[in-house]
Amino acid sequence: MPHFVMEYTPAEGVALDVQKMMSIALEAGANCGFISRENIKVRAVRPEAILLGDGHESFIHVTLYVLTGRTTEQKLGLAQTLTAELRAAFPEIGAISMDTRDMNPGCYKKNVL
Repeated sequence: MPHFVMEYTPAEGVALDVQKMMSIALEAGANCGFISRENIKVRAVRPEAILLGDGHESFIHVTLYVLTGRTTEQKLGLAQTLTAELRAAFPEIGAISMDTRDMNPGCYKKNVL
């Protein structure tokens, strides 16, 4: 915990550096002030099929799952930072967005070796 899930589709004919995309999320999370680097998990998922109603051919959408207790301002600040850093790194991507989902700590369980 927390989990950054990055869904993406690059523009046709454009290579997207997925490792760089994930590293940007990791660093933004680690530097936001309310997430510990050692707890961050980042994964990238490329959907098998997409249909975008806004006419764009490409997107990056980040969903952050984090335990409750962060303020709206903290979550918004991270979203603004991360989407701006992704835009700077990937100017060819049609749409970049982020949503933060609060998880109930009473229901979240983790089992680590």
